[in-house]
Amino acid sequence: MFFTIPGLRNSGYDHWQTFWETQSPGQFKRIVQDNWETPEKTAWISRIQEVTSSYRDQEIVLIGHSVGCAAIVHWYKIYRRMIKGALLVAPSDVDREDYPCYIQGFDPMPLDSLPFPSFVVASSNDHVVKPERARFFARHWGSEFEQIENAGHIEGGSGYGPWEEGLKILHKFT
Repeated sequence: MFFTIPGLRNSGYDHWQTFWETQSPGQFKRIVQDNWETPEKTAWISRIQEVTSSYRDQEIVLIGHSVGCAAIVHWYKIYRRMIKGALLVAPSDVDREDYPCYIQGFDPMPLDSLPFPSFVVASSNDHVVKPERARFFARHWGSEFEQIENAGHIEGGSGYGPWEEGLKILHKFT
């Protein structure tokens, strides 16, 4: 099962996570948070655990966007589940000095190696994470890395609706 974990304010109708869920509802399930406006680490990672707890680890692929990526690596640090894999897209740099204070508890970003296959995708001009920081995260997490040129925050507003290339990356886990 593919579990999508959106970032701040959820993923809208024009976001690739929403497209994937709509196109294949039997394969993709969104992990819905109680509070999309002021993400809080403990609540977010508890929800990931709650939703995935009835699945075997080898059935689970987590797909994070932005602060959803930080939630995934924090979740792993607490629960240590050996899932099938993770796709981490446009990971939020929660350690930035100017990171929004209403996103709580996600810093510092865990830098432990992930013991399952993972793939980080970042943009050359993302306002949330600089490419060198995304590459730094990928190196520490032991993730494969791909940089997309001029893709903004890799979301609907940046032109990433269906994002077929992302699906191709995702199918490396199957």
